[in-house]
Amino acid sequence: MPQIKPTLVSFFLLISIFSFSQSTDVYSALLVPVELKEKANAVVRFQKKTVHILSINKIKVTNKRITTVYNKSGKRHVNAVAYYDGTRDIQEMQALIYNEFGEEIKKVKKRDFVDVSAVSDFSIYEDDRVKYLDYVPLKYPYTVEYTSEIIYTSTAFFPNWYPIDGYYLGIQHSEYEIINTAGVEFKTKKENFGNYNIQEVSENHFVADNIKGIKYEAYTPDFQNMIPHYKVALKKFAMVGVEGDNNDWSDYGKWMYDKLLTGTDNIPEETKNHVKQLTAGVDDKIERAKIVYKYMQDKTRYISIQVGIGGWKPMFANDVDKLGYSDCKGLTNYTKALLEAVDVPSYYTLVYGGRGLRDIDSEFSTAQGNHAILCVPNDNENIFLECTSQTNPFGFTAGFTDDRKVLLVKPDGGEIVHTKIYGVDDSVQRTTANIQMDATGSFSAEVSIETTGFQYDIHQGIENKTKRDQQLHYKEYWDNINNLTIDDINIINNKDDIVYNENVKLSSVNYASKSGTRLIFQPNIFNKVTTIPPRYTERKLEFKIDRAFKDIDEFIIQLPEGLKVEAMTDSKEIKTKFGSYKFKLEALEDNKIKYTRTYILLKGNYEKEDYKAFRAFRKQIVKNDKAKIVLVNIL
Repeated sequence: MPQIKPTLVSFFLLISIFSFSQSTDVYSALLVPVELKEKANAVVRFQKKTVHILSINKIKVTNKRITTVYNKSGKRHVNAVAYYDGTRDIQEMQALIYNEFGEEIKKVKKRDFVDVSAVSDFSIYEDDRVKYLDYVPLKYPYTVEYTSEIIYTSTAFFPNWYPIDGYYLGIQHSEYEIINTAGVEFKTKKENFGNYNIQEVSENHFVADNIKGIKYEAYTPDFQNMIPHYKVALKKFAMVGVEGDNNDWSDYGKWMYDKLLTGTDNIPEETKNHVKQLTAGVDDKIERAKIVYKYMQDKTRYISIQVGIGGWKPMFANDVDKLGYSDCKGLTNYTKALLEAVDVPSYYTLVYGGRGLRDIDSEFSTAQGNHAILCVPNDNENIFLECTSQTNPFGFTAGFTDDRKVLLVKPDGGEIVHTKIYGVDDSVQRTTANIQMDATGSFSAEVSIETTGFQYDIHQGIENKTKRDQQLHYKEYWDNINNLTIDDINIINNKDDIVYNENVKLSSVNYASKSGTRLIFQPNIFNKVTTIPPRYTERKLEFKIDRAFKDIDEFIIQLPEGLKVEAMTDSKEIKTKFGSYKFKLEALEDNKIKYTRTYILLKGNYEKEDYKAFRAFRKQIVKNDKAKIVLVNIL
């Protein structure tokens, strides 16, 4: 059989794309392919995004998206929304609404879209505004055709392609094309194309067809790390008129340092002299950094500022010093200036902040990150400072900027490094308790919880709650205990050692259940795992455990006179690739019982086939956390 030439294949593919785009079938909800409706709240019937590169400081983006919506949860996939400011101008914008039969029932022009400020609740001011479709359907399903044309005069943030933009969303046809009439050099990167039906029509022109909806599954990695993504960045770009080179991270970091940071770090001589006095006689640079960091925390507060290039350029350090507030960029830059005054070098750092772990892409330089922190180099390690927090311990990053690749902005260029990973022995929760049980099955106890690392991050802040809210917190924390009374709370937040200590006195009425002359109770009173991960008949996605931790428990239970142990659950030890678990019950002198337990969970990336074993591990923990002791009356 003769081989078909690639140009002929592309021709037939282009013909099919053209035919599809002209079809009226995409407006009728009744004609959606059955397989795309499965696990879908909405189906994108057709989408084409075209990016025209007009110059290094101007691009035009045209978009047409036709979406069939099946329920309230599917409304967000219409994506009939556009942001605008001094660098983004909406030229055209329209939405057409169709009923389930594909008949047009409403037309929404540009002036009829809701137009509001995009200022966030924590922002002092932003110049972002947003126009969006506010349509309340009388009946599902319905279909929306949304078209727009937007001119961008900042090209540092190139419109990339995500053919799939959410869970429970079917894709019938999604298309992306770059038209470069200006001849501007750019670079590209494909991610996760292999497992999806994506065709390359021609250079920088892609089509994705008939992709089924993705159902969310527990412990799934970050959505953006799983789905196909076509990354694009200009090698010469402009950000609000400030031009730059972007061949690699060294280039991009040098541009940031020279154009965005240089000249922003001047602070008053009075402030310089003050921090020098505070650190006088302190030879160790890290100790000086701790003093300065505390000074910054006491003096400033966080407020977002996003205007023009202010979305990336820090507020002047002089202004931060005078006003006492700024955003992450301004506070980081201000702290950097304070440290320079006491001869402690540091680097402005870009990061993706958040509970989930997301890296700056070390292989693809472009405008990335949503947060700024400060790096203080110290011999062979980097210490990272969260400058927006008034309460964070020095160098503590667990839970928001830990374990991810970040960009250091240095005078000679950018450098990708990794933030601290909090391992098993870093993130420990140690719970100890002395428990006095009476003959009715009630008890009183003194409980101590000590946490470090990521577990410190989970617990810290309780000391700032009102007494009432603290009481409610512990009643919710120990919701397995019936008739719980919190008698006393004492919390010590040791920021120097980054150890959180909670000391609670409490009591419970009729905790143990009666069976004739016997009392039956579960000795794991204060740290019980009660939930089992969901069961899937056939898991579709790989899974990930982001952070490791260790729980250590030791409870001493004083039994009342007249009762002795008749039976108790045998000790158990479990070892798996995901972690380990063991508990032990032993009788002590003076009618006491000692309960010990250690639970370790390891971080890691796992194949979907491993999920069944992981769930079985957790199921065994839940079962063994319900271990029982039976007491019998001997009087």
